[in-house]
Amino acid sequence: MSRDSETDVPGDTPLLGTLPESLRAELIAFRRDLHMHPELGNQEFRTTAALKTRLEAAGLSPKVLPGGTGLMCDVGTWDGVRPMLAIRADIDALPIPDTKTDVPYRSTVPDRAHACGHDVHTTVALGAGLVLAAMDREGLLPNAVRLIFQPAEEVLPGGAVDAIEAGVLDGVGRIIAVHCDPRVDVGRIGLRTGAITSACDRLEVTLDGPGGHTARPHLTTDMVTAAARVATDAPALLSRRIDARSGLVLTWGRIEAGHAPNVIPQRAELGGTVRCLDLAAWRDAPDQVYAAIDEVATLHGAKCQIEYVRGVPPVINDASVAQLLHDAMAARCGAYAIEDTEQSLGGEDFSWYLEHVPGAMARLGVRRPGDTTRRDLHRGDFDVDEAAIKVGVELFTAAALLD
Repeated sequence: MSRDSETDVPGDTPLLGTLPESLRAELIAFRRDLHMHPELGNQEFRTTAALKTRLEAAGLSPKVLPGGTGLMCDVGTWDGVRPMLAIRADIDALPIPDTKTDVPYRSTVPDRAHACGHDVHTTVALGAGLVLAAMDREGLLPNAVRLIFQPAEEVLPGGAVDAIEAGVLDGVGRIIAVHCDPRVDVGRIGLRTGAITSACDRLEVTLDGPGGHTARPHLTTDMVTAAARVATDAPALLSRRIDARSGLVLTWGRIEAGHAPNVIPQRAELGGTVRCLDLAAWRDAPDQVYAAIDEVATLHGAKCQIEYVRGVPPVINDASVAQLLHDAMAARCGAYAIEDTEQSLGGEDFSWYLEHVPGAMARLGVRRPGDTTRRDLHRGDFDVDEAAIKVGVELFTAAALLD
């Protein structure tokens, strides 16, 4: 990640945020370096240092967040009156192995991978900051812009909570972000007004009762049956007690009970997630989930303990900020490069920023045109067409200039 110049972005003055070719090559190298050295949430010290070094080389003054990872950086001088536009990127990786075998930049860290595209998000925000800094030096930046490089997006309830507490939104009026989408061709973005992701909470349930011999289940709490009933009946109850249009779904990912075939265990455990498309229903979800699980457990004679971990609300794109992203993409690539996108059941802690300021997230196309392979996030073979970096940088810079 070396540079020929200490402060300047080479090339002519960018027009509406055009990415200079020499910077494009540097950003691809930067992204590959991050991809090779993934760091989990709140452990992103190397990533933070790399960002800080590059931003300082551009003459900027980044501030590391109180936890020691992540940072914020203003481009331009804020006048204290007109609110800033914030550009947010998440910088953490996932605790899964990188299974790619055909690229030289695969992860060098065992059981760690940038399998959700956060290395791309980070690089895009950095590139936008460098282009905008060059424009600011020439007096072409109409208003200050804040870059937010946020740690721990993958750690519930998300690093956004701590970043907000640290003051990253002070002086900010609107906020934008992108998320890689392997279902969208590179050169395009997916966009919608309203909810674009779902709420996501985590649930752990422990059932207790007297165990015993499988020859005499009538003298026990049949814990395996109780756990099975909770697993099947609680989601069914919720589907009848909550408006189906809210899209609330309780899904189990773990169930454990017993160790021997002729012993009824005294304890069973279940773990899962609660996802919800509607903000109001999400706010009521804990009470509804508690009641449904307790009702089923009691029916089968089991005592239950429930740990309900609040995750993130849905990302709800503000209409005016979504229009800003639409106009920015149209200005750079043409309106044909924008497609409607559906609401996802995935969670994203970008939603916490939207509890404070209006904002919007776009889906950044990373699929190579013509590739018909079905790909998804959070897989060890996840990768992107790196042409998406240029698209993301120009989207962000155009939005900053149009804001």
